[in-house]
Amino acid sequence: MVTSQGAVVLGSDYRGLGVVRSLGRRGVPVCVVSGGDDVLAAKSRYAHHCVELRGVNDDEQSEFLLDLAKRFGLTGWVLFPTADESAALVARRHQQLSEQFELTSPPWRMLRWAHDKRLTYERAEALGLPYPRTWPVRSAAAAAELELEFPVIVKPAVREEFNPLTAAKAWRVDDRTALRDRLAAATELLDPELLVLQEVIPGGEHFSYAALCKRGRPLASVVARRTRQYPPDFGRASTFVETVDDPRVAALGDRFLAGIEFDGLAEVEFKRDPRDGVLKLLDVNPRVWGWHTLCQRAGVDFPFLAYRLARGESVPNVHAAAGIRWLRLSTDVPTSLKQVARGNLSLLPYLRTLIARHESAVFARDDPWPGVVELPMLAATLVRRLRNGHGV
Repeated sequence: MVTSQGAVVLGSDYRGLGVVRSLGRRGVPVCVVSGGDDVLAAKSRYAHHCVELRGVNDDEQSEFLLDLAKRFGLTGWVLFPTADESAALVARRHQQLSEQFELTSPPWRMLRWAHDKRLTYERAEALGLPYPRTWPVRSAAAAAELELEFPVIVKPAVREEFNPLTAAKAWRVDDRTALRDRLAAATELLDPELLVLQEVIPGGEHFSYAALCKRGRPLASVVARRTRQYPPDFGRASTFVETVDDPRVAALGDRFLAGIEFDGLAEVEFKRDPRDGVLKLLDVNPRVWGWHTLCQRAGVDFPFLAYRLARGESVPNVHAAAGIRWLRLSTDVPTSLKQVARGNLSLLPYLRTLIARHESAVFARDDPWPGVVELPMLAATLVRRLRNGHGV
């Protein structure tokens, strides 16, 4: 094992792969702690060492990480969570983990405002940020009788366990009967207190503001338009993204992150409501986001900047250039072709985005193996989820 100071990446999907490549290309040794279906980061040539996360709760997993640091000489290495679950783990065990690692993500008192959507919208209300109308689910029976304008969605307030609802991100409901059915199904999966109902914003553009912050002050930032996503209605993940110059999105994102005095990397998601033209807050991701590798091409290498900040080094104040594109081909093509078949997307403009210059989510000439294994891995994951009744 390399003994010079490096980084430990919690997660081995394409988000983790982007972190591994960012640091590895700069000569930083990286240990990948894998878990779940995706193994892309573990297949990277820049991953010096790979281990599987052990433990079923915060206590066991944090003890595993602390022991890992001692056994492999990783004390002082920089720790990167790459998913909601790992970000929450680090936040809740922030003090213990900081005894062995330098941390890129904040403690629970900051992260909870982004992790729990009930608290996110509560904070947005206090800060004067618009967001879709949202109702708590105290019980399935009470929620089914709320005065609502359909359609609405049933949405988990937190996503720390995998089930059909968290996998789908949200379930659309178009009438009262469907609402009762969906609530009955949702409350079999999650405590009603962990559910919210939310209005559906029809159409509209999706935007994101992403930043590396210190006490809520942005040190590096980017605004992006998320043109396509999978699934199309309530996307779990973006499939085609391009950087834009939109000060209004940046101002709203800055206001939220400053309002919780956020430390570290975060993405704040908005949707423009075509009914009133207002940008409305949807979600906050308090860790690296799916398309963060786009920013490296746009001049803002977020993982490396976060690495420097965690080590107490200087970080330049930078903003990403507009007009840079990112594409995850493996999920964009099947999703977009369905939209073309339904008449929701024009074929020729779509094909132009495929051939235009862009940053690939997975394939890289200097690190080809993750791109080779991606499709077989996705196929195996799909079969496993369908077999377990979790959907896609």
